Order: sequence, then structure tokens, then C-alpha cells
Amino acid sequence: MSDNKFKPYIPAEKSLPEFTATSVILGVLLAVLFGGANAYLGLRVGMTVSASIPAAVISMGVIRVILKKDSVLENNMVQTIGSAGESVAAGAIFTMPALFLWASEWGTSAPSLPEIAIIAAIGGCLGVLFMVPLRKALIVQEHGTLPYPEGQACAEVLLAGEEGGDKAGIVFKGLGLAALYKFVADGLKLFPSEVHYEIPAYKGSGFGIDVLPALLGVGYICGTKISSYLFAGGVLGWFVLMPLIVLFGQNVTLFPAEVSVAELYAAGGSFAIWSNYIKYIGAGAVAAGGVISLIKSLPLIVRTFRDAMKGYGKGNTGSDLRTDKDLSMKFIVIGIVALALIIWLVPIVPVNLFSAFLIVIFGFFFATVSSRMVGLIGSSNNPVSGMTIATLLITAMILKAIGQVGQAGMTAAIAIGSVICITAAIAGDTSQDLKTGYIVGATPWRQQIGELIGVIASAIAIGGILYLLNAAWGYGSTELPAPQATLMKMIVEGVMGGNLPWNLVFAGAFIGIVVEVLGIPVLPFAVGLYLPIHLSTPMMIGGLVRLFLEKRKNMDEKAKKDMIDNGVLYCSGLIAGEGLIGILLAVFAIIPMADGSLGEFLGTIVSGTPINSNIGGLVFFALLTATLFKVTIGRKKK
Repeated sequence: MSDNKFKPYIPAEKSLPEFTATSVILGVLLAVLFGGANAYLGLRVGMTVSASIPAAVISMGVIRVILKKDSVLENNMVQTIGSAGESVAAGAIFTMPALFLWASEWGTSAPSLPEIAIIAAIGGCLGVLFMVPLRKALIVQEHGTLPYPEGQACAEVLLAGEEGGDKAGIVFKGLGLAALYKFVADGLKLFPSEVHYEIPAYKGSGFGIDVLPALLGVGYICGTKISSYLFAGGVLGWFVLMPLIVLFGQNVTLFPAEVSVAELYAAGGSFAIWSNYIKYIGAGAVAAGGVISLIKSLPLIVRTFRDAMKGYGKGNTGSDLRTDKDLSMKFIVIGIVALALIIWLVPIVPVNLFSAFLIVIFGFFFATVSSRMVGLIGSSNNPVSGMTIATLLITAMILKAIGQVGQAGMTAAIAIGSVICITAAIAGDTSQDLKTGYIVGATPWRQQIGELIGVIASAIAIGGILYLLNAAWGYGSTELPAPQATLMKMIVEGVMGGNLPWNLVFAGAFIGIVVEVLGIPVLPFAVGLYLPIHLSTPMMIGGLVRLFLEKRKNMDEKAKKDMIDNGVLYCSGLIAGEGLIGILLAVFAIIPMADGSLGEFLGTIVSGTPINSNIGGLVFFALLTATLFKVTIGRKKK
């Protein structure tokens, strides 16, 4: 479809309310909401979910139903601003918790709130500014070539606005139920949120499930394939590798443990084996997966960068049409230079002039690549983790070569990696949002300003969220394993000469290579190996629910699509609801009381009941799963 034949839903000649106080305020609230929920989810399970469609649906529910207004462009602005929170959170949790982990190890202070906010804001703003000059080339001229799947899907939701209030109700139902469930489980401790069984007859193995709403929701949204890859990785770790370690290492002391495997297993069971050995094997597999995905994407990356450079800066067409106007190149160039100077001059960002230069170069390259790749393969397949791993490897080697080592060198490497990771994530998100805007007839420069507002609001909020979660439970704990950040920390320590169990890491890397040779996507499998099986099991159940719905026969295809889409919206609510209560419980965990904290006091009110057992947890999770069936299969058409 060529540019001159395409007509947006709202013609260029027509002006509707778009960049209004309502859309900005609601967008910022959703950016903070979904940013916080995704930060909690990502630190817990190593995955985040797109916020564009839930934000669009909630926006329609509020603007159309509550405020009695009718403007698709206002709804689009809300989702543009709101979706930025998810991308900033995803980039931040990949890297920044490593700084908290080091602060704990070194006995130094953790990064300050302004430091986190500035690093996140710089990365996000660079992602938006680098992408803007590509809009004309990627979004307009290649409208029929680059599908931008999430952007098109969000446009479809916006254009089906007459269902807005009804659909928004589904999201809010999921949010409310998950909030209540999470509070009862982890706040009041009425039943355990984690069910675990040791298997004495098969020493070293164990099995369990975290009976929580967000995990069921993630599994449903990701679908059966991704869920099964995650689960397969968990099965390899908990039913193959761990029993073998216990079988062959009975009287052996394996680094990093300081006692024999037999003593370790006797004292801590299967979890002790997992935490001392499997997470390093898993980290090697995840690193291999990131590098493999980057290598496989290299031809596409090179071609993408070359093609993008041909169209770079073609946004200024001289057209006076509302739908053709981007931010000016003068604004973009001044903005990029100013951000580079801020990186160098502001003391709380621990990088020198050379590191600031590296950030701009890497950021420009990966933002350009990300903008085009999400158009081809979608945001969920964008190899941001691979790009971040590559950036950290190269940056750490360069810093080591120029003598910037030790704590200062490692901190600088993570700071650079944080900015690059957020830049790539936001560039992809901006591309999808601008595609949505192009289809519905939005004003590009207003969307771009909205994206910058969403980035800055989310950057300010993410620092407080990271501090709060670390104060409540600590990164690397069972509650918040922070898988990607732990991996990034391990990579930097490895390059800078840290003491790591390299045999375990390389064993994991070669497992990743074997999985790739077998034709299985490495990253989801490796993440499943890295995390406890308790997290991938509920995801597998969510994936199986979706498979059941997709395989239903004697059903109209449109009705089946509506049924599955209702499940996606409900599960988006489940994820947001649990994330918000997770943050609330973190607040309770640090509010002091006479005999501990408010969180500890809440946990004693109804705990100790008969249902506070493994069976009780399984029963409540079964009831939760039943609500997903009710929302999909049992939902009556109005």
C-alpha cells in the first residue's frame, strides 16, 4: 500500500481534541501504573508485557464512558504516553538492580533517586529523538512493507471504540480480582503464594508452583509455545541437572558453595542446589541466547541500519498537513547534544566524556535498529537483551583497556548499559505508537511530545519503585530474583576479572547452543532454566488455557478471536493488579511498628488457618483459573 493511497481514519484536514489536559494526565497515570506493575513483574519473573492495548482500552473506558467524550485521537494520546512506562521499566530492571547488588556487596551507597531518574530519562529521551527522523521513511513510505504488529493491533482496538466501555470493564475486573487475591495471599497470608514439594525418592529434584495471578496472565498472553519453552527449561534444571549434581557430587565441594553437595542438600533441599549451581548454568544459557539472537539478527541489523540511514531525516517534507508534521530536526539535534552533555557533566551519572560518547554512538545504532526491527518482527521479539549484553561486553572491554576498572569501571559499564537498554526499548515503543497514530490520523509531533512526557514521568517514578522494592525484599531474593540484572552484573564482573564459576556458566552456554541447534528459541528456554520451576509452571497453565480456547471447534472465527482477546484484556488486568498490590505490600514492609513492620503485622492476622497449606494454595489457584474460563467461555454477548 503506497503512501498516497492510504487515508487515515481521521483525515488530515480535520482537527479533533488530541493533546488535552485529560489525555496527558490520564496518560501519565497509566505510564506510572503500568511502569510500576511491569517493574515488579520483570524483577519477579524476568518478563514484561506490552501496555499499549490495556492503556488504550482503559482510556476509552474513562474518556468515552465516564467523561462522555468521544475522540479517538485523545485515546491514542493516552496510550502513547501510557505505554512509555512499560518500556522505561523494562529497560531499567534489566540493568539498574545490579547497582543495588554491588552497593550491598561493597558496603557503598546505592544509586540515588536523581541518578536513577536521570539515567532513565536520558535513555528514554534519546530513544524518542533518534527515532523521530525515521518516521517518514519507516512508518509512512513503508506502510505496506513494515507491519508493526503491536501498532496495528492497538489501532484496531482504538477504531473499535464503540466497545470501549465494555472492554475496559474486563481489564478492571482482572485488576480488582488480582489485587484482592494478591493482598489475601501475600498480605494477610491466608494461603501460601508458593507451593513446593520435595521429591525424596529422586534426590535433588523438587516441584512447585507460585499460585499468583500475574504468572497465569503472562502465560496466557505469551501463549502455549513460549510458556512451554519456559517450562521445558525448568524441567531440565529441576529434574535432570539438579538430581545429577546431587548424584555425582555427594562428597564434592563445588564452587561457589563452601560445603559438600550432600551437606548443602541436607541443609536446604532442592532450592539450595538451584541457588548455588543452576542459576549460574541458567545465566550462561541466557547470555548465549542473547548473543545467538544478536548474531542471527546481524544481517537484518546491518540491512536495517543501511536502509534506515537512507531515509534518516526525511521527515521534513515541507507539507503543511497536520498528519505530516514531526518535531523539527533543529530541536532533535539540540536535544541529543544537550543529553550527551548532561551525561558527561552531571556528577550523579558516573560516566566520563568518553563514556558519554559511547552511549550516544551505541544508542544511535541500536535505536535505529530497534525502530525498524519491531516493524518486521514485533516488539516482543526485539533482541533488546542481546543488544544490552553486546553493549556491556564491548563497553566493559573498552573501559578495562583504558584503565577504568574496579568499582568505578563496573558502575560505569552498567550505567552505559542502562541508557542503551532503555534507548532501544523506547525507540521500538515509539515506532509502534507512531504506526498506531498514522493509521488513526494523529498529529506526529504531538505524539512525539507525548512520548517524551511519558518517558520523563516514568523515569521519575521508576527510581522510587526500585528503591521501594529493594528496601522491602532486596534484589536477588526469592521474592525479587531480578534475573536479567543479575546476569548483566555477572557479565561485567566476568570481563573485569571477577571470580565466577566459569565451568557452570560455560556449561549453560553450551546447553543454549544445543537448544539452538535443535531449532528451539534459546532465550525463553534459558530463562526457564535460570528461574525456579515454580514460576514457569503457572505460566504453562496459562498457556494451556489459551491453547484450549484456540482449539475449540464448531465456533465462528470472529467469536473465537473476541473470546481470546477478552482473555488477553483480563490477563492484562491480572498483571497490573498484582503489580500494584506488590508495590503496596512493599510499602507496608518498610513501615515500622512495635514488633516489626506493618507488613509483618498483617501477615499474623489470619495466618495459621487450615487453608494456609499447599492444598489451600492449589485450591485458590484453581478458582483463579476458573475465573479466566468464565471471562472467556462463560461471557455472554450483549
